[in-house]
Amino acid sequence: MGFTDLLTDAGLAVLNSWVSTRSYIVGYSATQADVTVFKALKEAPNAAKYPAAARWYKHVATFEDEFATLEGDAGKPYTVYGPEVAEVTLNPAKAPAAEDDDDVDLFGSDDEEEDAEAVRIREERLAEYRKKKENKPKVAAKSVVTLDVKPWDDETDLAAMEAEVRGIEKDGLVWGASKLVAVGFGIKKLQINLVVEDEKVSLDELQEQIQEFEDYVQSTDVVAMQKL
Repeated sequence: MGFTDLLTDAGLAVLNSWVSTRSYIVGYSATQADVTVFKALKEAPNAAKYPAAARWYKHVATFEDEFATLEGDAGKPYTVYGPEVAEVTLNPAKAPAAEDDDDVDLFGSDDEEEDAEAVRIREERLAEYRKKKENKPKVAAKSVVTLDVKPWDDETDLAAMEAEVRGIEKDGLVWGASKLVAVGFGIKKLQINLVVEDEKVSLDELQEQIQEFEDYVQSTDVVAMQKL
């Protein structure tokens, strides 16, 4: 039957009971089921009254930037998730009152050992998920750069100059296409493209290294740079 109401104390109690022994609404990772139930709540559950639901809500909130890409059917209503037999009516005010509040088990079990085992399993699954997320390779930030390398005069050996430039090897540096561009008075400059990993290669240091070829290079300039 699933969740039928998430806006009352009774409905929140069912949600709290449901996530007290699991990290997600379904399965072992965040899905559209979590997104749907999350969005059905107007605000975070009261941590004092519903600690498991508040913990689940806070955890799912960390995926907010990824909601659209999580697996699952985003078109399903939140009512298809939750316990097979709902313990709450759409209008709790009309539901029979409990004879004794002490008999109401909001967390699904009075067995402390069972609760401790559920917590252990949940924490293990969370630890596995965090480890998997930490080990996920990060995409390195890269830039495409067009660099001008200017010779001293029209007698400079441009082929030798380009060979010196391309001879520079760095982790995170890939040389690309090049061409000679006329600047006037018979002088041409070398215009060369390169791709650099931003965290590994400093353009200032690279330009200084190129300018150390004093027999060929007068100066260098970055003409264009675009992030990949």
